[in-house]
Amino acid sequence: MTGAAHTPDERPAATPVLSVTGIGKTYAEPVLAGVDLELIPGEVLALTGENGAGKSTLSKIIGGLVTPTHGTMTYRGQPYAPTSRTEAERLGVRMVMQELNLLPTLTIAENLFLNQLPRIKGLGWISRRTLREDARVAMARVGLDTLDPDTPVEALGIGHQQMVEIARNLIGDCRVLILDEPTAMLTGREVDLLFEQVERLKRAGVSIIYISHRLEELARISNRIAVLRDGKLVSVGRMADYTTDRIVTQMVGREIGEQIDLGERAIGAPMFRVDHLTRGTVVQDVSFEVRSGEIFGISGLIGAGRTELMRMIFGADPTDSGTVSLGIPPQPLKIKSPVDAVEQGIALITEDRKGEGLLLTQSIGANLSLGNFDAVSRLGVVDGQREEALSHRQIGAMRIRSSSWQQPVGELSGGNQQKVVIGRWLEHDCDVMLFDEPTRGIDVGAKFDIYALLGAQARKGKAIVVVSSDLRELMLICDRIGVMSAGRLVQTFKRDEWTQDSLLAAAFSGYAKREELLNRDTP
Repeated sequence: MTGAAHTPDERPAATPVLSVTGIGKTYAEPVLAGVDLELIPGEVLALTGENGAGKSTLSKIIGGLVTPTHGTMTYRGQPYAPTSRTEAERLGVRMVMQELNLLPTLTIAENLFLNQLPRIKGLGWISRRTLREDARVAMARVGLDTLDPDTPVEALGIGHQQMVEIARNLIGDCRVLILDEPTAMLTGREVDLLFEQVERLKRAGVSIIYISHRLEELARISNRIAVLRDGKLVSVGRMADYTTDRIVTQMVGREIGEQIDLGERAIGAPMFRVDHLTRGTVVQDVSFEVRSGEIFGISGLIGAGRTELMRMIFGADPTDSGTVSLGIPPQPLKIKSPVDAVEQGIALITEDRKGEGLLLTQSIGANLSLGNFDAVSRLGVVDGQREEALSHRQIGAMRIRSSSWQQPVGELSGGNQQKVVIGRWLEHDCDVMLFDEPTRGIDVGAKFDIYALLGAQARKGKAIVVVSSDLRELMLICDRIGVMSAGRLVQTFKRDEWTQDSLLAAAFSGYAKREELLNRDTP
């Protein structure tokens, strides 16, 4: 990324719409210190840094979710100190967070207009017709026009939920929009639609703070970039002046290459096998095997059935037919629940770490101890010394940034929360490890830490399965990649066989075939 050819034109100097001066935040220790930053009308300011660098804390302060310990802010020429997200939104400052702010039991339309439901004049009843019409307009802006506005949000995948959250924040008056890792679960088409909205908002004078670890995205849409490291602002400048190497070095304080050595591995005999696994049209007749010491990747578009497949293997979702086998040679298992899967040596690191992987109000130690009761207990009671020892072992191994092992997980950055989930399963020492989007929302430095961790587990003879939306990630770490499309595993590539184009072509092939069959059946 050299920047100049792809970076948007620089905007002329203007009066800042938002200024932060000396902003700092202290919990058990400082997580943000002395940040000075200005936001110009109609610009995209990229905000980047490692997990734990302070990006989300700064954004939440601006968005009214966190009160700063030090410093002041000015918004549109007036002192600005929102006491809640609602107050910030009323003033025109909106934030799309990694943690989705949706009510799962309500419909898409109800979530979009929850605070401004249309009423029938004179009666006070909700006008369902108007609500659906307004929702369709909002949904079309972000490419959700094929969905029914009356669909409950809980029936959507994470990627579609993310687009609903973005659509919600584009409704009404918006002067400052904060996007925190908005594309982590989106397809290329959805990313393009989002960026079209970003350009539209810029032309309307809306200022955007764009948080992402995907550096090519920052080059594509940002005017300026601000880099945080260890809670301090280390650099601010024109995006055109920054290369990828410069950004990464400033983020992590060290050089990181584009290749990774996973070490010498002895890939052995088939150890884990899935045969003809099926559930309706979501997952259809999927079969694959993974050898001892092998890293097997699963690629595909959002909605292709990747997450559903992992959940079925783990016993979290029911299956219509098919078997899961483990051992050398693989022997069929009886898995009716996640408890069965864990007892027989299968672990799942879920894509939804907050909803399914963590107890956010509990300590790091308590979360690491989940599923590891035997390791931290004595005579059926949790032993504090054993829990602390386990915690220190995994905090060190995973390089988890925290004030102590007793810090609540909810206070950690998204990447460090993910490390807690992974650390718990490493302690459990399962033979098969299913990773569903293991580096979603994780910075460049931490990604390489996790890649090295995957390599270490493979060297121990584990069978590793990695689901990822990032093709380059899979191409970097995997020995083979299977591609899912429209619920089917359509093709499997060896390392010397794949290209990015061939993987993408396979990902679309199932949908093209399904559309062809539908057209054939249509009179």
